[in-house]
Amino acid sequence: MTSNRRNFLKTSVVGGTAVAVGALAPEGVAQAKSAGKGARVGSPAMAKGLKLLNFRSGEQWVLGVKTERGILDVGRAARSFKTSAPVNSDDVIQNGDQGLGALVARAVAKGGKDLYVDEAKMEYGPCITNPEKIVCVGLNYARHARETNNPIPKLPILFNKFNSTLNSHRGVVRVSAAGAEKFDYEAELVIVMGRRANKVSEAEALSYVFGYATGNDFTARDLQSRSSQWMIGKNSDGFGPIGPYVVCADLVGDANQLKIETLVNGEVRQSSNTSDMVFNCAQLVSYTSNIFTLEPGDIIFTGTPEGVISGYPKEKQVWLKPGDKLVTRIEKLGDLEFSLA
Repeated sequence: MTSNRRNFLKTSVVGGTAVAVGALAPEGVAQAKSAGKGARVGSPAMAKGLKLLNFRSGEQWVLGVKTERGILDVGRAARSFKTSAPVNSDDVIQNGDQGLGALVARAVAKGGKDLYVDEAKMEYGPCITNPEKIVCVGLNYARHARETNNPIPKLPILFNKFNSTLNSHRGVVRVSAAGAEKFDYEAELVIVMGRRANKVSEAEALSYVFGYATGNDFTARDLQSRSSQWMIGKNSDGFGPIGPYVVCADLVGDANQLKIETLVNGEVRQSSNTSDMVFNCAQLVSYTSNIFTLEPGDIIFTGTPEGVISGYPKEKQVWLKPGDKLVTRIEKLGDLEFSLA
């Protein structure tokens, strides 16, 4: 990480508002960019025991933590206790705890109600705003592969999304602007990297994981099917909702045993368990890191279970449309809600 980027992220919130990490885009699509470019911190001391989120404050995304008392405004708490704090979730992941755990404990024990924000009224940002890489895995649930008449992969099928796809809890996916018609949901467990991983073994892979989040690899199937490459069906603006929280790995436990669901307008469409993944989280991190280095803040969409629209018989395929409301739900990680327009 360059000194410019480190200083930018570590600017204290004491006595003022946390430094802006980027201009906000409509409907919660993050456009946060760093002030400098270069290698990121290789092995930050990872935070533990926290549920992190980003929310709007003026023209920037700032850090919140979900606690038993509500959503703690970390910047406000730091000013109250005259200390410094990370500015957003990316800062925590790339630069370590930086006293955040202690600040949260102090605020919960001694802070007043004024340190908390109303979750019902605040505007969420993506729980990760600026990953260097967004890696996705195709056909990684056995029953999903079978429903789409594909063989079970012998190796992980990797593709990618871009940062411009990032969207948030309560965000809007503007399908009317995507130049497509066949829109489909894909509930997915998202791995969030916390340490630089290069050629790590399966046995050590999970020690490089910061935490997990609920995600949806939203897809335009008619664009996806134009060629053998899936990219254009996956990368329209806002096609990567993630959140509401990134949950530290120690709070999740075994991520390979989590219930996962999608609801469309209140109707359950996907209901499965991450235990049906062909390649589990450790295998995915290890395999990917042996192809290219994973950096802190990089995210991996681990694939979707059965129940997608494209897996229905053609006569029963009713594609998503503007006005639909979706919920992606993963045990221990929270409900990710978004709508279509």
